[in-house]
Amino acid sequence: MTSSSEVHNAIVAANETFMTTFNRGDAAGIAALYTENGQFLAPNSDLVTGKAALQAAFQAFMDMGVKAVKLETVEVEGYGDTASDVGRYPLEGEGGQVLDKGKYIVIWKQERGQWKLHRDIINSSMPAPE
Repeated sequence: MTSSSEVHNAIVAANETFMTTFNRGDAAGIAALYTENGQFLAPNSDLVTGKAALQAAFQAFMDMGVKAVKLETVEVEGYGDTASDVGRYPLEGEGGQVLDKGKYIVIWKQERGQWKLHRDIINSSMPAPE
């Protein structure tokens, strides 16, 4: 049985890997952090499912000028081989300019002993453009 602090620490460490991988511009590396049928649910777009689509989606973020993502874990709950993670994020451009900030929920699954993102939803906390 895994303790709740062990799950929390494992998810925080996985988020660190996500940030490092994104911040070096490695869209393929980001896609590899998801389960085989992982999904990303970004605002103003349809479901993004599978490694190739995930890589393309994150490459598009990078191509739009997003240079860094910072994840702040607020809450982690473990349920055996799955866990939920609630947190906040800013997306940063050149020189740390905040392009977006918001919140997320990730459902994590263990695959071959490694925590992977399974369902990942983000939404902005910034006012909608008029």
